[in-house]
Amino acid sequence: MTLKIFQKGFNYSQDGRGNRLVYHLQGCNMRCPWCANPEGMKMDGVILTDAQWLTEGLCPKGAVKNGRLDRTLCEGCRERECISMKYRNKGIRLSCEEKSLEEIYGEIIRSRAMFYDGGGVTFTGGEAAMQFDALKELLIMLKKAGVHTAVETNGSHVRLPELFPYIDQLIMDCKHWNKEKHLKYTGVCIDTVLGNLKAAVKECGMVDIRTPLIGGVNDSEKDMEKFISLFRTLGGSHVTFEILKYHEFGKSKWEECGQKYEMDAGAHVTLEQIKRFREMILSQGLNYKRS
Repeated sequence: MTLKIFQKGFNYSQDGRGNRLVYHLQGCNMRCPWCANPEGMKMDGVILTDAQWLTEGLCPKGAVKNGRLDRTLCEGCRERECISMKYRNKGIRLSCEEKSLEEIYGEIIRSRAMFYDGGGVTFTGGEAAMQFDALKELLIMLKKAGVHTAVETNGSHVRLPELFPYIDQLIMDCKHWNKEKHLKYTGVCIDTVLGNLKAAVKECGMVDIRTPLIGGVNDSEKDMEKFISLFRTLGGSHVTFEILKYHEFGKSKWEECGQKYEMDAGAHVTLEQIKRFREMILSQGLNYKRS
């Protein structure tokens, strides 16, 4: 079995406890317009371009003209010489690479010396559960090897609870409390997400629930109150909550993917809003976490 990976590297505390080797797995079923990793959405990967290095000679089919890539020609191309070893370059590349589970497992085991302060390995995305069977098999292998595992997920996969016995730390998004708005902004129904959140707090030993606060999407006083009502049903000594401030660090990536970034200045939220939301969470006796 194999996994498609679009990014990997070490990170401290932001993707689970301690120092961690983080794998970003290709593919996501949600289409959040504020996504910081749009290159991770399409299951088969996406062609990324760097305008600084995008010259006409990079594509033997003539898809590059005047510093732009004609992606309609890419869709019908089967050879993909532009991203092969022969034509490897900085101007055009595929977002992901495919590796066997044995190769990834070996890489993780060799990295154990770097898992200090209770660290380990984290699988995120995209949406990690999109490559479900391979991810489950690898988590089982790592559990047997005693490696601390974390999974960061949007919580929408119907089989997600099958992974709980092999996850030491579950990091799950809670993007909205409202069914209609959740569907509008993510393209996915909220029902499975809520069901998985409730199952997670019952079955997982450590659960971190994160809410990205987006202006005009989920940042009103009513939104905060509704989130708090939901969080009260999920709280526990092993459950933490965190509010993530909207940022546009992924804006340039949308352009590299050949897509338009739809968010505008109205998406920004203030530090006062974050503080207000955090205080509301703490006032309920819930655990707040800053990663």
